[in-house]
Amino acid sequence: MGRVIGIDLGTTNSCVAVLEGREPTVIHNQEGGRTTPSMVSWNADGDVVVGAASKRQMVTNPQRTVFGAKRLIGRKASEVQQLASRLPYHIVAAKNGDAWVDVAGTPRSPQEISAHVLAKMKRVAEDYLGESVREAVVTVPAYFDDVQRQATKDAGAIAGLTVRAILNEPTAAALAYGVQHQANQRLAVFDLGGGTFDISILAIENGVFEVLSTHGDTALGGDDFDRVIIDLLADDFAAEHGHDLRADSVALQRLKEAAERAKIELSSAMTTDVNLPFIAAGPAGPVHLIRELERGQLERACKVLLDKLEAPCAKALNDAHCTPADIDQVLLVGGMTRMPAVQERAVQIFGKPASKGVNPDEIVAMGAAVHSGIMGGELQEVVLLDVTPHNMGVKVAGDRMSVVISANTSIPTRAKKIFATTEDDQTFVAIEIFQGEHEHASRNRRLGRFVLGDLRPAPRGQTKVEVSFTMDADGILEIAAAEIGTGRAASVTIEASSGLTAEEIARLGNRLAR
Repeated sequence: MGRVIGIDLGTTNSCVAVLEGREPTVIHNQEGGRTTPSMVSWNADGDVVVGAASKRQMVTNPQRTVFGAKRLIGRKASEVQQLASRLPYHIVAAKNGDAWVDVAGTPRSPQEISAHVLAKMKRVAEDYLGESVREAVVTVPAYFDDVQRQATKDAGAIAGLTVRAILNEPTAAALAYGVQHQANQRLAVFDLGGGTFDISILAIENGVFEVLSTHGDTALGGDDFDRVIIDLLADDFAAEHGHDLRADSVALQRLKEAAERAKIELSSAMTTDVNLPFIAAGPAGPVHLIRELERGQLERACKVLLDKLEAPCAKALNDAHCTPADIDQVLLVGGMTRMPAVQERAVQIFGKPASKGVNPDEIVAMGAAVHSGIMGGELQEVVLLDVTPHNMGVKVAGDRMSVVISANTSIPTRAKKIFATTEDDQTFVAIEIFQGEHEHASRNRRLGRFVLGDLRPAPRGQTKVEVSFTMDADGILEIAAAEIGTGRAASVTIEASSGLTAEEIARLGNRLAR
């Protein structure tokens, strides 16, 4: 069996690591960087450019350069309308309603786009190891639902990788930290990346890593902070010159690049200069955007985003039956945690300074590599007990969701519940599976549906059906239903209710391999 690599497939940047002598090692890419921009471009000839080379042409090729595909993966076009209105490229609805990207008239799925990034990580690892790589542990936000996890596995398959495990990003960070710091302790992993925010509470005891709870927001990340700066600059420019730069895709890309640079500089300086010459044309000729931006301005503008960090943390602490005083160490993960205001908010929430001993950009990939060692038996003294991030259940009368597996249940797990028919002489039941926290099923994510037929006709309520949910360590769900008394049964493995077919995955994989 070949080596298993660990990949942090990030919204903004991705990273790959491998276990070397029981220690996780981050691998440099071909350009010498330890992380790779999660960007994919198609040039005029149709050739694909990935990573730093793609980022270099984002201004000159804005509508063919895709970034942030992770925020689209496993989601419907109707769910990302607000996000789509702020992007230089076009989001279109696939036949099944999925959010895809229109690249020069060709619709591209987020799975295909992510596969190009994963394939780049695969090549980076192969160049370093000097051998072919076919298996990987890939990380995802802890608050990703089943559809998003399945879509991520599809992206791996297109890239020519067998995804051995889907690992939650905060859990990966805790593994990398805990393997190096063996003391029994309780950790809070505060993970604010480019597109998502996760908070996980873990207990480490005698080599057992137990996730006690997890919560998060899959629509809160560095891209949103960039958007605040973009709006700040664009609104001032519009007020002065009467021209909205956001309506021009090239100007928008230049604004995004400048916003990201300003955000990074304001993490270490109190002021920064934004200088974008020839950003637009006015009646008197070229117009330039030149202004000074202060850290205080940015922090005030981002107050709403900073406030959104608190509720998930409070919920995770409550679900773990912990108080901030019970937390021994706070780990800051993700590039956005370099922002001083984010660090200050974490201190306010947990009442203690966070650990400075980890690299927030690399620790998730390192944890994925550690997990590959656990799976392969190289780290036998480490045991991981993760949890499911969402309630899972069945739709019952009145659009109510009857929860079978509660959020923050340790996985793998199995749970059963008995339901009764609601009509006289009912000969079948349609079982609809949902995932989410709302009491009304229709307000949650529908995962799938199957039918148990040939039931014995009887008055309503007399025919009983036992429904069992089995979730594996990757968070993949299998459902079985059986009529009590006759044993008549049906079962289904919940695949993504939206996504690519096996034929599409194979076709895209063959195309990428060429």
